[in-house]
Amino acid sequence: MNHPRFIVDNNVGRLAVWLRVLGYDTIFINPIADSELLEIAQREQRVVLTKDTGIMQRRLVASGTIEAYLVKGSDWRAQLAQVMKAYRLDASGQFTRCVRCNGVLEARDKEAVRQHVPPMVYRIQEEFFACPGCGRHYWQGSHWQRMSRAVHHILQHRSALAGEAAG
Repeated sequence: MNHPRFIVDNNVGRLAVWLRVLGYDTIFINPIADSELLEIAQREQRVVLTKDTGIMQRRLVASGTIEAYLVKGSDWRAQLAQVMKAYRLDASGQFTRCVRCNGVLEARDKEAVRQHVPPMVYRIQEEFFACPGCGRHYWQGSHWQRMSRAVHHILQHRSALAGEAAG
């Protein structure tokens, strides 16, 4: 399946993090002018996610040259549920992208991360990942578990969440 690639407007920035958690290629630049956002979207064939009705009225969007989705509501969970429903997204690529810079994570040998993770984490964890772009390191600790539970909740309730935001 060909997964959509996104560019997220400043007014729904948290959505970018959670799309990355799900494994979707998502650009978020803050600040960014609307014209630059649309230029990147067109050049890289990305879907624009925004709450800005003005962007939806721009010629390139209104004509269908650039695909854009108008996100409703202010709760990131409901926003994510809307986008997941609209684009039939799943969580099969979960935790494969860096939440900070969008890079694709790479597995790292435990010894290679010794200097990059807290000593306690090094002792109790066996599996590590790193972002080749920004150098951030990841492991399946308590933060990962909380994020997994949040994603699971959204997957189970996405229709209700998406409906709440639209109503």
